[in-house]
Amino acid sequence: MRVPVELVETLAVILDEGSLDAAARRLHITPSAVSQRVRALERVAGRVLLVRSKPARATEAAHRFVRYARQLALLERDAFEGADEEATSVPLAVNADSLATWFLPPLARVASARDVVFDLHRDDQDFTAGLLESGTVMGAVTSRRVPVAGCRVSALGALRYEAVATPAFARRWFAEGAGVGAGPDRAGLVSAPVVDFDRRDELQTRWLRGAGVAAAAPPRHRVPASQDFATAVLLGLGWALLPTLQSRVHVERGELVRLGGDDIVVPLYWQQWNLASPLLDAVAEEVVAEARRVLEPVA
Repeated sequence: MRVPVELVETLAVILDEGSLDAAARRLHITPSAVSQRVRALERVAGRVLLVRSKPARATEAAHRFVRYARQLALLERDAFEGADEEATSVPLAVNADSLATWFLPPLARVASARDVVFDLHRDDQDFTAGLLESGTVMGAVTSRRVPVAGCRVSALGALRYEAVATPAFARRWFAEGAGVGAGPDRAGLVSAPVVDFDRRDELQTRWLRGAGVAAAAPPRHRVPASQDFATAVLLGLGWALLPTLQSRVHVERGELVRLGGDDIVVPLYWQQWNLASPLLDAVAEEVVAEARRVLEPVA
């Protein structure tokens, strides 16, 4: 069965714009025509594709149609590259720590050579693959090694995290002599405040369990921005696990101390749509090369 392109395109625009009225303005048609296109696509699909909420949301059944629409748009832009005055928008998903430490330089190199803009979606590395499945993004930094359906995968490397705190914080909450070599102070970890990124952040919880401490014991701050998260630790708000790409310089300066215990190593992978797209391949080439230069090899 062939699906009219304007129907799937309209669905994708609604999701981008958040409402039928906004999609109508972008497509230069009436809201009634937008609604009719959605109903026509739902008849073809035989199921509901759009939740008419604020903002509008795609149902699970809509994901394949949204992905199809975005893939068609990318291939069209590749075909007319250089002839179209409008920059191609490439949506990508990335975890906060990669975004804060190594992900932007390769995108800057691509943008300097091609007429492209990036629409970055930040999420935990365990959840970015879902944005590929839904058709929201074309490529993603993810912890998922198994390819998403319709995608291909490349190993990037591993981010190493170490538990750190300021010297003053460590003196206040932990036994003297605890830390690297001696291991973490379990008694101190029960009451010392922790800094989490958000409610999805499991790194500190994993490290506490590895140290033999109940994860629910210590009080927790939540600071949902990577640079601000590191700043909160540097200001002594609590202890946390930081990527060594972020923490190394502060440890060398004596601004942070290691709390001991095992580091946590998170393997990362690049997944992208399995399309013959010169633009998407150029993005992947730069991202993979940068990651393999700065990250640890994936075991």
